[in-house]
Formats: sequence, structure tokens, C-alpha cells
Amino acid sequence: MVLQDPFTDPPPVEVPLANAPLVRVIAQLRFPLVAAIEQRDFIAPFQESIRSSYPILRQEETQQVLFGANIAAPAHSVSTAWRFNSEDGHWRVSLTSDFLALETTRYTSRHDFLGRLEQVVSALASRIDPKLLDRLGIRYIDRITGDALADIARLVRPEVRGLAGSPAAGTVSHSITETVFTRDDAKVLARWGRLPPNVTVDPAAIEPSDAPSWILDLDMFSAAPAPFSVERVIADAHGYMERLYTFFRWAVTDEFLRHFGAK
Repeated sequence: MVLQDPFTDPPPVEVPLANAPLVRVIAQLRFPLVAAIEQRDFIAPFQESIRSSYPILRQEETQQVLFGANIAAPAHSVSTAWRFNSEDGHWRVSLTSDFLALETTRYTSRHDFLGRLEQVVSALASRIDPKLLDRLGIRYIDRITGDALADIARLVRPEVRGLAGSPAAGTVSHSITETVFTRDDAKVLARWGRLPPNVTVDPAAIEPSDAPSWILDLDMFSAAPAPFSVERVIADAHGYMERLYTFFRWAVTDEFLRHFGAK
């Protein structure tokens, strides 16, 4: 299938890759502050709703430094993040006073991810009951290393690979392109490029690699608040995932699919 425009072409059928370079997939919902989420007793019913899938709970304290024209000195704030992990460590749910996130390092299919997302969003709706969805985002992060990095000119289309695969590639150690697209009521932040060893552009989502790598980081998110409902979240997440997959398939070649194990 030859794609011309990743934002208007119909989504292609998913092609499973046996050795997919997909390192992380994240869904995040932001909502107005619910201060009670900081309390153990308040989030206990939420934990019970998802504990069969995410039985390992860790409490983390996060710090923020606030700057502003009306702040005489930098202000520090501490908040709680609840991390619910699967037994195998490949799936994690994060809950704070203003967001819920689902992430995985072992993505298998859109259907599986959406099913898991619906479970945790339903638990949020019944136990926390936010009235407004400030932002919904879906993010896919691919990383190419090793022999594939040297062969990237055959794996990624020229508009995306940039200097990678060009005669100048041998002297490039760090080159990242960042572009924001607007589509209807959502935006897509696309980042791609080469990273040297032990460097990352986002420590929270992209772990540094001990070897040079090329990343394709796609993030689609809502541009305006909307009433919260489980059905809306899942429908919008499905649409975002289809559109990001369309962008991915536009960005890579058929050789890429074969190289990473397309059947």
C-alpha cells in the first residue's frame, strides 16, 4: 500500500512485526486536579478495580520547581504518583492528582492496548469520577539500532530520515527534527533523528541506549478540553492510534516491514 498523505489517507491494516523496534507506547489522560488522589484510602477502590492485572503498587514522590513573575523565589512542590505494575514489568498504570497514564514496553496490537486502556479508564470513571478531560494523548516510540541503523536509507523514506542515510551521515552524532501538525481538533508532535550513545530527548519515556540509535517518536493529543466519558476516551484513542499508525506506515518502507519480521 502506497500512502501519499498520512493525515488524509485511510488507515492501513496493521501488519504485525515479529521484531518490532517499538520500545514504548503511552496513553495519557489529564483532568482537573483531584486532591484526594494523594490519599491512600481514596485510591484503594481504584487499586482493587485493576489489581488483578496490575498487582504491584509503588508510591513515588515527585518534585516540581515553580518559576514565575509573581514568585519571589523558586517554589518547590511535592506530589504523589501511584505506579501500578504488571507482574512481568512490561505494563504500568500511573495515577496522580491530575493524570492517568497507561504504558507498555511490550505492545502486541491496537486491540489489546485499547482493551487494557478501557479497563483503567472505566476504573477512573467509577472510582475517581473526573467531570472534564483536559487532554488525551497517545504516543508511540520506535528506536532503530545496530545493522538497521547503517541501512536506514532503505528502511525510512527520505522526508523523514533527514541526514541519516546521506553522504554526511558518517559525521552526524546528534540530529533531531521536531514538527507539529494540526488535524481537526488534535495535534501531532513528530520527532525523529539520530541520537548518540547514552543520550535521550525525554528521560521519562526514552531510556538512553548504550549504542547510537535513530528514533521515531509520534505523539497525538487533543487540543481542547471536553466532557469526560469512557466511550469518548476510547473512541478518540482508537482514532489517534489509527492516525499515528498511518503516519508510521507512511514514514517507513516495505523493506522496513520485511526487516523487522512482517509476515
